[in-house]
Amino acid sequence: MKQKIPVTVLSGYLGAGKTTLLNHLLSNKQNLKIGVLVNDMSEINIDAQLVEQGGLKRTDEKLIQLENGCICCTLREDLIVEIDKLADLDIDYILVESTGISEPIPVAQSFTLQEDVLGIDLSAKTRLDTMVTVVDAGSFWHDYQSGETLLDRQQEAVEEDEREISDLLLDQIEFADVILLNKIDQLVQEEVNQLYSLLHTLNPDAAIHQTTYGKISPDLVLDTNTFSFEKASQSAGWVKELNHEHIPETEEYGIASFVYRNRRPFHPERWMNWLEQWPKEVVRSKGFFWLASRPNTSGLLSQAGQSLTLEAAGPWVAAYSEEDQKQLRAEDSELDSRWHPVFGDRMTEIVFIGIKMNEEKIMHELDLCLLTDEEIKQDFTALEDPLPAFV
Repeated sequence: MKQKIPVTVLSGYLGAGKTTLLNHLLSNKQNLKIGVLVNDMSEINIDAQLVEQGGLKRTDEKLIQLENGCICCTLREDLIVEIDKLADLDIDYILVESTGISEPIPVAQSFTLQEDVLGIDLSAKTRLDTMVTVVDAGSFWHDYQSGETLLDRQQEAVEEDEREISDLLLDQIEFADVILLNKIDQLVQEEVNQLYSLLHTLNPDAAIHQTTYGKISPDLVLDTNTFSFEKASQSAGWVKELNHEHIPETEEYGIASFVYRNRRPFHPERWMNWLEQWPKEVVRSKGFFWLASRPNTSGLLSQAGQSLTLEAAGPWVAAYSEEDQKQLRAEDSELDSRWHPVFGDRMTEIVFIGIKMNEEKIMHELDLCLLTDEEIKQDFTALEDPLPAFV
């Protein structure tokens, strides 16, 4: 029986150096017969042309171009079909270069979930081995703090693609097994060290390598046997903090993280006022919150750079019927252990990751947003709520 073909996926924002890395790997492929799938969103597939012009399309390599789209959306079916074709060839390895605007999770799902419509199960022929994200050290902070969307930069995959660039960068960083901090020659060493520390805080499980021109030993990104969907889904620093796995601070560069927890709900007006004065030293924040005026729904806050979103995370268990509450508490010992006699599972838990944050000041300001002793005795669900409706 033929062994499953290992696959490495290269992700990273536009211009980070994915194609340079791809060319480097193909030039140092250590006798592997590699199938290459290049995905580019432009009509003229420049990335694929670069690979071809570099003399890298040989008889023992299969190069397939996916054009006019993005792996994570319009071309996911194409990705599955073409990988399925590659897997039937006499090759040892598959390299996938996703477009700079691709989110990695849907790409990974293509290898782990059966595609019912197409009737293709890639997991029968292939094994997702490594998710690599290339980060452009020189432009990371500019892109992350820009506050721009893909639409603003005319880089959208489809019309009205209003994803924030900072959110996309985080998606790519937080889901990676291996992060290449590329173009480090554009920064002084202290700046490189600080960015490295931040990446480690954002994704403590990832192996992080500093590179120039994508030059790295192939064995660090090929056949590493590191990918696990479950592990990748829990690898983000904010998830670990919520799970009480604190990430040690890198005091030398001011990188730190903490969790704000409280059983009282936020006053909607005071909470909104605080959000509008978001502390600039916080670069990443995510977690759940209880808003007094919305007692049945858990709120989810997600902040990346200048992008901040509030959405519904689902109903609180305390909003269920008493019978359902008892059943769920019996099935979930953790839920039962943190159940409040009055408020149930309602509480706020938000992770903050930043540089030179004043944790005490932020905690104090958030405490002032909570309902007071007098307010909590009243019908706080009727408080005026200026916040936008949850998505």
